[in-house]
Amino acid sequence: MQIRIFTIPLFDNTELTEEMNAFLRGHKVLTLDRQQITLGEQAFWTFCVSYLPSQTNSSMGQTQQKQAKPDYKEILDEETFAKFSQLRLIRKQLAEKDAVPAYAVFTDSELAEIARLKEFEPDKLKTIQGIGQKKVEKYGYALCEKYKEQTK
Repeated sequence: MQIRIFTIPLFDNTELTEEMNAFLRGHKVLTLDRQQITLGEQAFWTFCVSYLPSQTNSSMGQTQQKQAKPDYKEILDEETFAKFSQLRLIRKQLAEKDAVPAYAVFTDSELAEIARLKEFEPDKLKTIQGIGQKKVEKYGYALCEKYKEQTK
């Protein structure tokens, strides 16, 4: 959490008001406290804004750019990429059967690690980060079985 204080003359200064409004639009505001202050004949509004730091890479108000997805054709060798492609097709079938998105079955990074395995057995899947016993029981056995059927 960070804090920023704005002081704006009571008899409106549109430039300072717009600066504060632009700041508020570009940040996730947690709290905003205001107080009127009088110093002699001058009166001001003071705003204390607590906010989360911006997640943007460029100017305020723009959302953070998504990270580029890895190109597995470049990352994996030819044989491993062929396995990966076949695994993606099987994953798609499993996802359609359960009416879930494909990434809910296995993510691309999990499939890439599965494709790198020397032994294609359900128990070996648990060695991959993100794959536990429940996922092996729900999808791992079917994935291994279908893969073995297709590669015979």
